[in-house]
Amino acid sequence: MDNYPLLNIFWTMLELFLWILWFFLLFKIITDIFRSHDMGGWAKAGWMILVILLPLIGVLVYVIVRGKSMGERDVAQAQKADAAFKAYIRDAAAPGEGGTGEAGAGRSHVDDLAKLAALKADGSISEEEYQKAKDKLLV
Repeated sequence: MDNYPLLNIFWTMLELFLWILWFFLLFKIITDIFRSHDMGGWAKAGWMILVILLPLIGVLVYVIVRGKSMGERDVAQAQKADAAFKAYIRDAAAPGEGGTGEAGAGRSHVDDLAKLAALKADGSISEEEYQKAKDKLLV
């Protein structure tokens, strides 16, 4: 390491970083080509040939020509994934249906626990009754 100056280490690391960045961009473009629904098979094949045979020119031309629509597809995909995640959370957090759970139809354990806490606060039920009812709900 005595004959390898610090500046050469810096340039080597920069070149490595740029190569990694280049491959990420290349794979991003290849996945975008296959994900795009507004292109036919021949157009996809043409872009793939251009990107593979002339990588520097192909990638630069693709980003210039289709960069905006590439970003729009990414945003649409993220919104679709977010909507699916929110729908999953809503379904998972929904109360039992058809009276199958102990909470009954349209009610959740949280509602029942809130009612129990209100009854305990009013003095309508004792601490022991509250604990028994709470244990019964949470089981």
